[in-house]
Amino acid sequence: MLLDRKDVGRATDAGAGILSAATGARDSDRFDFAARAFDFYPGLIERLNTEQEGDTGHTVCGKLLVAVTDDEEEPYQRSRSLIFDRQQQSGRPEIAQLREISSEEARTFFPPLAPTLGAIYYAGGSRVDGRLLHRALQRAALSHGLAIEETSADGLVREGNRITGVVVEDRTFEAETVIIAGGAWSAELGRQLGVQIPVEPQRGQIIHLNLHGVDTSTWPIVSAFRGHYMVPWEDSRVVVGATRETGSGFEPCATAVGIEEVLDEACRVAPGLEDAEIRDIRVGLRPISRDGLPVLGSVPGIEGVLLATGHGPSGLQLGPYSAKLVSDLAMGIEPEIDIEPLSVSRFST
Repeated sequence: MLLDRKDVGRATDAGAGILSAATGARDSDRFDFAARAFDFYPGLIERLNTEQEGDTGHTVCGKLLVAVTDDEEEPYQRSRSLIFDRQQQSGRPEIAQLREISSEEARTFFPPLAPTLGAIYYAGGSRVDGRLLHRALQRAALSHGLAIEETSADGLVREGNRITGVVVEDRTFEAETVIIAGGAWSAELGRQLGVQIPVEPQRGQIIHLNLHGVDTSTWPIVSAFRGHYMVPWEDSRVVVGATRETGSGFEPCATAVGIEEVLDEACRVAPGLEDAEIRDIRVGLRPISRDGLPVLGSVPGIEGVLLATGHGPSGLQLGPYSAKLVSDLAMGIEPEIDIEPLSVSRFST
């Protein structure tokens, strides 16, 4: 059973959905997890395509990592060394999939782009529409017997050191295992367990731009070095973002300063977007943990409950694989990797 009160501002509905572990500047442990999550996607999408008839929102489109101003040249060179050293050591991705390209070629891939000081192209980069993926997952799960209640889990039923169910208003649902996957709101249920789940909302403001009559269907994702991105879609749309407002609280609203930040950065990297129409503004509250890593697995000293939260800006990339690992635990299957380092116990003093 899925209990989901569909809070306004949940991150899945707003996220840009960039899938590209190969171009991430992560340490080895984080890269390994991200790479496994990325590799999990093709099989998931294949299954969804056979088990339901709707669009999964997933497309392989490629990705560009670029530097366009002098302040980005040093971080670009650091990332370049990391990415290609890692490729050489791990053998992934294939050499043909990841290469450095000229400024002219970069602008051929993404015409609005400014002249670049450096550019890396990864052919395997992908995008996923979180809303479409969410609906596809639910349709497939419904065919396997999922029940959905659009409601809030008001409390947990606890017997000694075991959680045995969930209270919803005047009803109690018994369960062998309860999984808390409440995004930025997960900490509410943590308090009932007597454990702190150090996850808070991080607001992200994202703007959808419309380029009337322009075929953007083959354009790649673009990321530069000030924490922002551009994600083209098939319908003459380019999504630009995003702010990372830790400490925003539960306020899923667009702000003047946030919109200014996003548009300024988009037009710095891609001046050709300056005349684009603003089609939509979306705001999501990412569940960001204290150390920026997911919070997965069991709660020390309490049986019958598992956590799956804290994915921050990488929720759409890491979330499906995290779900597999945690649901394996719920079914008594040993996860394929050790997720103990991601346990909430790492925050204990």
